[in-house]
Amino acid sequence: MPLDPSAPAWAQELALAYESGAHGQFVLYGNVNDRFPLQGRLTSLTRWLDAQLLTGFSTVFLYDPGNGLGMLRGSAQLKQWLASREHASEPWPREPRAAVERVSHYLRYRANLRALGQGDEEHVAVIVRGADQILPGGRGGDFEIASLASLVRDWAGEPPFADQAFASFLIADNLNDLHPQVAFNPRVARIRVPLPDAQVLGQALAQLRVDHAAAFAADEDDDIAAQALTGVSISALQSLVKTCAFGRRTLGATDWVQAKKQLVEADAADLVEFIDSGRTLDDYHAPVVLKQWLRQDIALWRNGDVRALPMGYLFCGPVGTGKTFLVECLAGEAGVPVLKLKNFRDRWVGSSEGNLEKIFRLIRALGRCIVFIDEADQTLGKRDAGSGDSGLSGRLYSMIAQEMADGDNRGRVIWVLASSRPDLIEVDLKRPGRVDVKIPLLPTTTQEESAGLLNALLKRFDMAPGVEALHKLELPLLLTPGAAEAFAVKAYRLARTGPLAPLDAIAASLADYQPPVALEVLEFQMRIAIAEATDLRFVPASLRPLTTKTPPE
Repeated sequence: MPLDPSAPAWAQELALAYESGAHGQFVLYGNVNDRFPLQGRLTSLTRWLDAQLLTGFSTVFLYDPGNGLGMLRGSAQLKQWLASREHASEPWPREPRAAVERVSHYLRYRANLRALGQGDEEHVAVIVRGADQILPGGRGGDFEIASLASLVRDWAGEPPFADQAFASFLIADNLNDLHPQVAFNPRVARIRVPLPDAQVLGQALAQLRVDHAAAFAADEDDDIAAQALTGVSISALQSLVKTCAFGRRTLGATDWVQAKKQLVEADAADLVEFIDSGRTLDDYHAPVVLKQWLRQDIALWRNGDVRALPMGYLFCGPVGTGKTFLVECLAGEAGVPVLKLKNFRDRWVGSSEGNLEKIFRLIRALGRCIVFIDEADQTLGKRDAGSGDSGLSGRLYSMIAQEMADGDNRGRVIWVLASSRPDLIEVDLKRPGRVDVKIPLLPTTTQEESAGLLNALLKRFDMAPGVEALHKLELPLLLTPGAAEAFAVKAYRLARTGPLAPLDAIAASLADYQPPVALEVLEFQMRIAIAEATDLRFVPASLRPLTTKTPPE
């Protein structure tokens, strides 16, 4: 397998596995439907493999469920074998089993010739596109699928296939979508094709500039644009550039951030929401110690000193304490994108696991980013959820736990979980090495705190009277940012419809104020959040006695 030294790492891994004799069968999964730069053009993975890895192979079969079995390259020996068959004039098979058997018969023919001393060694390869369509996972009881999986599995390590210069490539979107008998065969090399990095994107942009010059400004730096576009597939980028070129619209530096957001969300098929925050921690009203801790971590991140950087945070506290808003502020302070996981669960067998694979593929490509999981107690699944979901929660739990604990992600990805019921999150997911810092976000405990929070919210309505003026009023305690915002909206409404002066409207709103969350619920959620805290400095002294109370049954 001759290979350009500048080829991507995954291709070098594949070539090494074949040339060393370690593996002859490869499952390629991940970003397999993208375009790949090749000799001044952008081409499919199949054509890229043929041009970059298989030039030394005299016979290359290609199969896909739509077109059936065909040839990318055929040798004289193959033509001789075909001519000698009784049904040589029949078309090539389209059914997967017949196609697999046709390839196997030819390889057995080659082995017999060599055994008789009549054949030279011939390099043969077969590429199977859409392998997850013909060998789907989750079909363990289907005899036809199982028998076909057994035939394909034989290519990896059984004679005569393993005794020849033979390579088979099974291309699937997601590893978990492929039949486990093949996907997790120890004789198979699993090669993940990642989303393009900045270098590959730079090559693609240079080619797109040549092909569609109308979409590019003359002074645009492709390297800067490539850095801004990490996490975007070349296919999505190509579509954007073609559309802009057709409409004579020039893409500039200011377009790339918005383009990235749109392209990432489109590629992820509504599995994630891309949040590019313009806020900072200055916009979040919180105790000084909390902001100081987060800013110290961000400083470590910027300086590349990742040994003291947490793998993840858990923001916990009663409803309305601004957990999601804090994540946006943290991302804006750090200057990195936020990837918010949406509903990746699917009713089809294997689809949920496949959706997670897509998300992880995107996370790895983005570079530095924050992965945000809201309502983590509901989203992350359970180690053992019983038989009600056929083990789905357990499988999702295992995949997420493994990804969160990947040490290679330290300094690249920070996981942020948010929950008002952290006690329902599996203990293993909250352990150090996955979530190193657990921060309780708590309501106000003093009049000064309530006045400061409320004044910050009233500024948004241009009616903040100042902390001192508010402190003279009888403000409620245990006020959350959500409750304070609702209070500010009510005061603003009174000021606009009264009309009343701002301070009078605030005082009138206090007269019949009703807490939005029942006191017993609020206290329970505060107690479990405080119990999770990794450092009591995050907990006001007045609330620390709650750590000694036993939660209700």
